[in-house]
Amino acid sequence: MITLSHVVYAIVTVSIIIVMLLRRGVVIPSLIGTFLVGWIFKGSVISGFQAVYNANLTAAKELFTIFLIITFMVALLASLRDIGADRRMIRPIQKLMINGHVAFFVLAVVTYVISLFFWPTPAVPLIGALLFPAAIRVGLPPMAAAMAVALAGQGMALSSDYIMQVAPMLSAKGAGVSTASVADKAMVLSLITGVVSIATAYLMHRKAIRKESVTPLVQHDFGNARPVEESPEYAQAAAAVETLPANILKWSKIFSVLVPLSMLAVMVVMAASKFGGTSMGGFEGGDGAAFIGGVAVILLILSCTVFSKIGALDKISDHLTEGFVFAFKAMGPVIPIAGFFFLGNADFSKSILSLGENIPAPAILYDLVMSVQYAIPANGFLTSFGILAIGIIAGLEGSGFSGLPLTGSLSGALGPTVGIDPSTLAAIGQMGSVWSGGGTLIAWSSLVAVAGFAGVPVIELARKNFIPVVLGLVIATVAALFIW
Repeated sequence: MITLSHVVYAIVTVSIIIVMLLRRGVVIPSLIGTFLVGWIFKGSVISGFQAVYNANLTAAKELFTIFLIITFMVALLASLRDIGADRRMIRPIQKLMINGHVAFFVLAVVTYVISLFFWPTPAVPLIGALLFPAAIRVGLPPMAAAMAVALAGQGMALSSDYIMQVAPMLSAKGAGVSTASVADKAMVLSLITGVVSIATAYLMHRKAIRKESVTPLVQHDFGNARPVEESPEYAQAAAAVETLPANILKWSKIFSVLVPLSMLAVMVVMAASKFGGTSMGGFEGGDGAAFIGGVAVILLILSCTVFSKIGALDKISDHLTEGFVFAFKAMGPVIPIAGFFFLGNADFSKSILSLGENIPAPAILYDLVMSVQYAIPANGFLTSFGILAIGIIAGLEGSGFSGLPLTGSLSGALGPTVGIDPSTLAAIGQMGSVWSGGGTLIAWSSLVAVAGFAGVPVIELARKNFIPVVLGLVIATVAALFIW
């Protein structure tokens, strides 16, 4: 039965989508919606206040594993920066850039691999300082270089998030399905979208790729390109590696090999376990994140120890603090948004509303969908593209992850109605939200950093990305309907 609390929940959900379209934050509408639903459902204003707190607490408990894995990976990258290993890992790749055509795909591949483990935001400065100048020097246009990095990092890597599994976990929580099922489908869809978009971007710039340039245009001041022989960031990074003390330089070389090999070993073990190649079974749910997080912590301890010796006892705290600050800046706003959409899910509504054991948990969002089931066309094609469109709209806020509780919840409610696995719809919604808000289609996102390092206008970069990304998303969505 539809009650007033259902109506209010529906109105707030629509309001959140409208605010996203206006490119504004949706934290306040989410908090107010949680308060109103809690108040109306239990008929007590005090219950409304309690619902706001409980919703955020529930979301925080469910999502803390996400904050933790981000913290450890960012802390590891910071410790590698101390000993110059982060720069040394990248330098050999410069030699592969023999011309502009090769440089385009080298940038895409390297960005994808690094972003898969460390996320694009901390990876972009490293790639921008060391690889952009080398790529542009051999004839790759700055715009093409920026598109390669944005599509491979903020797009293909972040939309699957297969290693850290932050995005799949958010989608799965909302849809009420396993993280592994969403992660596997998202990986396939991200590769389809990525390959199509990157190939399209290459074809767009193929004729503009020139012969090796002596004075390439490289970045400066976020968009004002100027001719120089090397970028200041490149020179500074190269000098930093060469001027390290001899004992640190030795460890820098060791860790520049040890860390990539460790991450490769993690990928091999996870892949082998998924196909039954080990006795450990598959890494389901948070097991994969726990594995990569544990490896990162051990590498973090070793890196801090070789750099600071006994001072590592204090230094590691600095890196962990840096990691937590980054994690909460990136994911903090997601908590109240997730809390509101968790309120519509029967798995979490009982604890949020503080209901007794004998009172059934309300499934507000599911009830709403069932109430209009007759008006929903039982057409998987339309529903899939509807979820994709909602994901793209949700991403307009500038955070690719804030819309995932919404697309996940809608997928869980609509999936059974149209006969599509909710995990498939959740993966499609995840593609739309992350490719849009993660930093490929909108200029008020992390795309600013990519444009700054490449020396191109961020608005123009977003415009250039539009056709490749939308084409990739459409093809991936159609493929999902045929595959699953």
